[in-house]
Amino acid sequence: MHQLLRLWTLALDKFPAPRINLSFTMRPFLEVPSSSRRRLFQSLAVNSVLALAPWLRFSGALTADVEALPGPFGTLKPPADRVHPITPEEFHQRIEHAQRLMADAPPAVSGSPSQATKYDALFFAPGTSLYYFTGIRWGLSERLVGLVIPRVGHPVLVVPAFEEGRLREKLHLPLEVRIWQEDQSPTKIAAAALADQNIRTGRIGIEETVGFTFFDHLRNAAPGFEYVSADPVTIACRAHKSAHELELMRLACQATFDVFRATFASLKEGMSQDDIAHLVEAGFAKMNLHGGALVLLGASAALPHGTLQPQKLKEGDVVLIDGGCGVEGYASDVTRTSVYGKPSEKISRAFDLVRKSQDAALDTARAGRVSGTVDDAARAVIVNGGYGLGYKFFTHRLGHGIGLDGHEHPYLVRGSKTILEPGMTFSNEPGIYIPGEFGLRCEDDMVIAADGPAQLLTPGFAPSLEKPFA
Repeated sequence: MHQLLRLWTLALDKFPAPRINLSFTMRPFLEVPSSSRRRLFQSLAVNSVLALAPWLRFSGALTADVEALPGPFGTLKPPADRVHPITPEEFHQRIEHAQRLMADAPPAVSGSPSQATKYDALFFAPGTSLYYFTGIRWGLSERLVGLVIPRVGHPVLVVPAFEEGRLREKLHLPLEVRIWQEDQSPTKIAAAALADQNIRTGRIGIEETVGFTFFDHLRNAAPGFEYVSADPVTIACRAHKSAHELELMRLACQATFDVFRATFASLKEGMSQDDIAHLVEAGFAKMNLHGGALVLLGASAALPHGTLQPQKLKEGDVVLIDGGCGVEGYASDVTRTSVYGKPSEKISRAFDLVRKSQDAALDTARAGRVSGTVDDAARAVIVNGGYGLGYKFFTHRLGHGIGLDGHEHPYLVRGSKTILEPGMTFSNEPGIYIPGEFGLRCEDDMVIAADGPAQLLTPGFAPSLEKPFA
C-alpha cells in the first residue's frame, strides 16, 4: 500500500491533464466488489495512478504480475530504443505556430464559437495543452501554474515561488518565469506580465480545460480584455499531427497490438474481467509503458462501457477488450472483439457488418470532406444491414480525435462540420450492441492523408472474429 501511495503522489506530480478517458482507466475501480473495503481502496490508489499519469513507468507496483505472466507475453519488449522524445525546437515551433494563428484570426472549428478578430494572448493552466507548448507536465491543484502566450512578444510562466526550482528542472525552453508568493494573486502577476509587454487591452483566448476559478480571477485581475475560447487556435495546432507525433502514436498502437495479442492467446474459461484486465496492465508494464483496458464478457458487452456486475468467461462468450497505452504522452485506443469458442451465426454476421463499417469510414475520411460524413458512411452500413435506424444498435459516435488526450478534438459524429485536413487523427470504432445478448466493437486509429483515404496508425484491421490480429 505504501508503494501505491508513493506512485499516486508521483502521478500527481506529473499529471498532464484534467481530462481522463474513463472508457478504460476506471474499469477496475468500478468492478471491485463493495464487500471488500481494503481491496476497494487499493484499487482506487492503483487506478488513480493509471488515470493521472499515462506516461508513468511502473518500477515495482506490478512486478509480481509481470513475473507471473503466461507464455504468450514472453516476447514483449520495451520500445525504448525506438522512442524519440519531442525536442525543444519542436516545442518552440509550436509556440510560433500558435502566434501566427493568433495574428491570422483562424476560422472557427466545429463545436467552438465563431471568432472574427485576432487574439492578443492565450492563457493556459496545467493540462495537455501546457505540455504541448512547453514540454512541462504539471499537476492541477489550487495553486496556479499558468502560461501566457502573447501574439507578439515572449511567453511567460507564472509559478508558485516555492515550486520555482522544480519547475525550472522541467523547462525545455528559455521561457520567462515569474513567481508568486502564497499571499499574492498569480493572475495579477500574469496580467502584469502582459502589461510589461504593452498588452493591456484586446482579446485573450482561454484554453478549454482551464478551471473556472482561474479564468474568473484572471478577468477580475485584467478587466480591460475580452475573454473568449482559445479553441480555434489550440485545436488548429493540436489537431494536425507532425510526422514525429504520428511516429509516437504508431509505436503506441503497435505496443497495444502486442499486449492484446498476448492477452487473447492467454484466455481461459472462468477468468473474470479483472483477471483479463490485469493481464493487459501487466503486459504494458513489462514493456515499461502505462496502459490499461476495459474488458467486457458475454452479454455485458452490449453496454459499450460495461457493467458493474461481475462476469466469468465461458464457452461462446464474446470477449471485448478496449484500451491502449501512451508513448511520450501520445495515446493509442484500440478495441478487439473475439469469441471464446465457436461464434454463433448472428454474432459472426454482426462482426462482418462492423468491419465493413470500418472500411466505409476509412474510405470516406478524406481531406476536404466534412467530419460528420464519416459517421454517416459508417452508420449507413450497419443500418442497411438491418440493425435499426440512427443510434438504435450502433449507440455512439463513430470516433474521436486522439493524440495527447485519448479523446480530443475534432470528433467524428453525425452533424459535425469540421473540414478534414491532412494530419488529423481519429479513432474508427463502429459497434453493434444487442441488449441482453452481446455487443461487439472494432476500433483502430487512423490519420487523414494528403490524398486518398485515411491511413491506419494501427498495424491493420482485425482479419476475422476468430483471429482479431493478423
